[in-house]
Amino acid sequence: MTANKAYAIIAGVGAGTGASVARKFAQTYPVALLARNPANYTSLVSEINDSGGKAIGIPADVTSGEGLRKAVEEVKKEFPEGDLAAAVYNVGGAFIRKPFLEMGEVEFRAGYEANGIGAFHFSQSMLPLLLESTHLKHPATLIFTGATASLRGSAQSSSFATGKFALRALAQSLAREFGPKRVHVAHLIVDGGIDGLRVREFSGIKGEDVGDRFISPEGVSYTLLLYDPTFLVDEWLTHVMGQIADAYWHLHTQPASAFTFELDIRPYAERW
Repeated sequence: MTANKAYAIIAGVGAGTGASVARKFAQTYPVALLARNPANYTSLVSEINDSGGKAIGIPADVTSGEGLRKAVEEVKKEFPEGDLAAAVYNVGGAFIRKPFLEMGEVEFRAGYEANGIGAFHFSQSMLPLLLESTHLKHPATLIFTGATASLRGSAQSSSFATGKFALRALAQSLAREFGPKRVHVAHLIVDGGIDGLRVREFSGIKGEDVGDRFISPEGVSYTLLLYDPTFLVDEWLTHVMGQIADAYWHLHTQPASAFTFELDIRPYAERW
């Protein structure tokens, strides 16, 4: 059953992580799904609504501040008395693998525009709403989806890594600025390919039998870094057989006395 006075926004809804997170949050909140291409959310909106939840889809270009402002206006019309409980930025952008000396400026900027500029506009649109959401069961939450490239750049991935580095830096700054205001800002590193057609095509894998080589949006192993606003706990707690969507939900439901900033998800075969 969904709550009447709170809702969630997920930007970057595709067939993998975004859809799984949307389904998870829709079990508790009405959800607004944002994507540049409506085809990415149309069937998911129908699925959630048909199952008794509440979902709307809004086309939005996250790299455009004006586009996001219009999307927020649409959300407010749909939920005029609701509070924004959680906002998830799951936009990956184009993954360009190309030798640096062969890369053009447009290709290089692609990674930064989606992960840097897009996250900037999304944050500026979401944070005023999150700051107003003070009567919720769980702290208002802003979550960013990162990747291995958030921590280290690899050969021929300068565009993507530049964008993901910028995304992580933005998340760190926002966590330090808005955590004391009781808005939980978190960054989730998805380290490894998420099983799906795009990853299989990129890896040259055909057929269905991939074992547990790739991350499943539904079943994964993940590592939790516990972060407390008053001090850093230098301890990693390992959890197995979790779910990507459960990891996002876990971040959202943490009390303000034990905010996690960063959480890692990776399959056993991933090198890190």
